Order: sequence, then C-alpha cells, then structure tokens
Amino acid sequence: MSYKAWFQCASGCNERYELNEIIYNCKTCGGLLEVKHDIEKLKHRSPGSWMRLLDERYRRTKWPFGSSVWGKKEMVCPNVDNENVVSLYEGGSNLFWAERLGNIIGTEDLWIKQCGNAHTGSFKDLGMTVLVSMVKQMISEGKDIMGVACASTGDTSAALSAYCAAAGIPAIVFLPKNKVSTAQLIQPIANGALTLSLDTDFDGCMEIVQKICRENNIYLANSMNSLRIEGQKTVSIELVQQLDWEVPDVIIIPGGNLGNVTALGKGFLLMKELGMINKLPRIVCVQAAKANPLYQSYLSGFKEFKPVQAQMTLASAIQIGNPVSINKAIKMLKLFNGVVEQATEDELANAAALADKTGLFNCPHTGVALAALFKLLEKNEIKKDERIVIISTAHGLKFTDFKVKYHENKLEEVESKYANVPLELPPEYDKVNRAIIDKISEYS
Repeated sequence: MSYKAWFQCASGCNERYELNEIIYNCKTCGGLLEVKHDIEKLKHRSPGSWMRLLDERYRRTKWPFGSSVWGKKEMVCPNVDNENVVSLYEGGSNLFWAERLGNIIGTEDLWIKQCGNAHTGSFKDLGMTVLVSMVKQMISEGKDIMGVACASTGDTSAALSAYCAAAGIPAIVFLPKNKVSTAQLIQPIANGALTLSLDTDFDGCMEIVQKICRENNIYLANSMNSLRIEGQKTVSIELVQQLDWEVPDVIIIPGGNLGNVTALGKGFLLMKELGMINKLPRIVCVQAAKANPLYQSYLSGFKEFKPVQAQMTLASAIQIGNPVSINKAIKMLKLFNGVVEQATEDELANAAALADKTGLFNCPHTGVALAALFKLLEKNEIKKDERIVIISTAHGLKFTDFKVKYHENKLEEVESKYANVPLELPPEYDKVNRAIIDKISEYS
C-alpha cells in the first residue's frame, strides 16, 4: 500500500501543497498549514491490524520502525524514504504510574507521561525527527537548503541542533538572552549549531527568524511548521498504546506556543477516525500566570484573543505572549471539551516539589500542569476517580538552578513548602546518629 500525506490550509480554503515544498503559510489566505493524510488508504487496514502492527514494531530494532515515531510512519510522514529518516530512537518514554502522588492528592488513577526521558531531554525530539528527516529528503531530491533555523526558549534549539548534527545539516538557533537555563544553552553549542543570543524575548526571536528564513534558503523549524506536529501527535497514540489501547478521561498539558495542544488532539482524532478508539479525552491546557494569553481568551469563551507581553516566569519554555498556533489550539480545545487553567510561580514551584518527593524530578512546566490538576480537583472540575494523564514536557535536569533555588528558598514569589537542604554536621558519630534519628522520626 502506497500512503501519502500533504500540506493543506487549516483556515478553510483547503489549498494543498506537497510536503517537499518549502512553505509555511497558505499562498491564498495566509493561514497556517496542517499535514493531511489519505485516510481512506489508512482505513484499508483494520483497527485491530493497526494496533497489532504498532505493538510489533514498538522499541524493536528494524530500521526505522523501532522509533516510536517512525513505528507509526504511515500515519506520520510516509513521504520520507527510510534511508533519509534521521532518528535518535525517539519516543517510548515512560508512562509513570504516580500512585503515591495520587494517594496524597486523593486521585485513584494518575499517570505522568515523561516525555523528557528523551535524547535531548524534551518532547521536542518527537517533532524534530520528522522535520529534519523531511529536510534530508528534500536535499536528496536536489532542493537547495542552506540550513535549518528556529527561535527557541531552549528545548526546540536542543532538539534541532542534535538532529541536524546527526544528519550533517547546519543548524541556526535564536535564543532570548538570559532567558534559558545553562543546561539548555549548552546543548546547541555542544552540537555545533550556530547559536545566536538576542537581547529580546521569544516573540522577538520568532519575528526575526521568520524574516531570515523568508529571505534566505533556510528552512524554518518552529511549530508553525506542521511537520513538527506530526511527530508530536504520536504522544497521544503512544500513551493509549501503553494503556493497552484504553483512552484516559483527562489529559493535562502545559502550553506556550500551543503546537503541543494541536498535536495532542490530532493524534486522538486520527485514532478515532481509524476506529482504534471510540471516545476522546478532555484536554486541559495550562499556562503560567505570567504568560497567559490563551487563558485570558478562555475566560471570554474564546470570543477574542489578544497577545500579552510575557513576563519572566520560572516556566521559561512557555514564556510566550503571542503563540503562533493559537487558532489551531482553540479549535482543538473546543473539539475536546477543553479547559484552560493558569498557575502562579508559587503554585508551579510547590507542585513540582511535591511531586518530586514521590519519586519524580519535574521541570517547572510539568509543575504548571500539576498545579492545575490540584486546583481543578479542588473545584471538582476533574473527578477523583477519573483516569488522568499529565504530559511532562522536559527533564528536570535541564532546570537544576530552579531546583537548587527552590530548596534554598531563594525563588522570588515562592514560599518553598517542601524545601530540603543538606544537614551540615561535624564528622562525629553521635551527632550524625542523632540527626538521622531525629530526621527519620519526622516521616512517621
């Protein structure tokens, strides 16, 4: 069976373009594009047959299908030849049963999808493997592409630089100066990317990178490029696969540029259209209170949207005031009975720390999602007996400064409820023994 995908205008005029065309907006109306698949061809295989095939490929060694993205190649990007796939064995991240945290907050069925357990430490790998593979495919077909560029708050630049380094394609990353962690900054540097630190915010970087790409034969890798969304939508398919093909009741995801919300919804809609599932979950999108344009729109029933000037937040990866995927995200949230919530600095930091005490090691953005869960449970908008999945977007090791300052009680606007500092003691048995006994007794 020969499968096919293409770009199509997402704004309603339905103009179509080939995936190997360097294009990001509809030529007719200027709207964003989305990747469409030949659903009728995909339906030639039965739902049960698809599920068996995906299970057979999952985490195996046959190239490129052991990747949890490329194991779903027919429904992600069939246009790339196998020899042009650039894969770092992405996907297959742990679906963590958060039993102890659930017991603390009173939920019966809580799971954390740990997308940060990835090659570059975030869910951005899932989309970047598709985009860079498509660039390699275009280069093999004779397209003149000087390099691939992105604006980033940290994680996108890490993923782009790693995949381009693996493919031997130049990468250019635009980062807002002093607004990404050291761990995030060093990743593109180590992978040899041309790293530009601009004295602006993400929205300022985004404006410049789009102009650079328009005026040069440089390919744009931000999430307005819907090839990224195709890889990221596999999160939905994978987590249902990990739950033995059962759909959770609620999924909570942090949102910045909002491509991840669109991707999450696309995966579920595809599975439902192919008959692999028979219901859709509710999607909750959460923003930092200091960068909350979607939340503000939600309060008006999505009747209007106004960009905001994003303020400095601990959740730096979602410090975005003018998300490019806003219209797609709103459309998706309406389809999924969506809820939008926000979290303050104090709420997100303490939520992350509480979860860490039960065996996790959360990035601040996962803290945003967890804080929303706590609030929505309290308001009874999420029921305690529902199956809940939190999408953890990055690894906590990228944010060690956030962790250290939390436990030293040095974060502005945060009262560290779960601070845990080392005990400094002389090397004397009696004093060490007494300290241990006193400390352990606090757990009983």
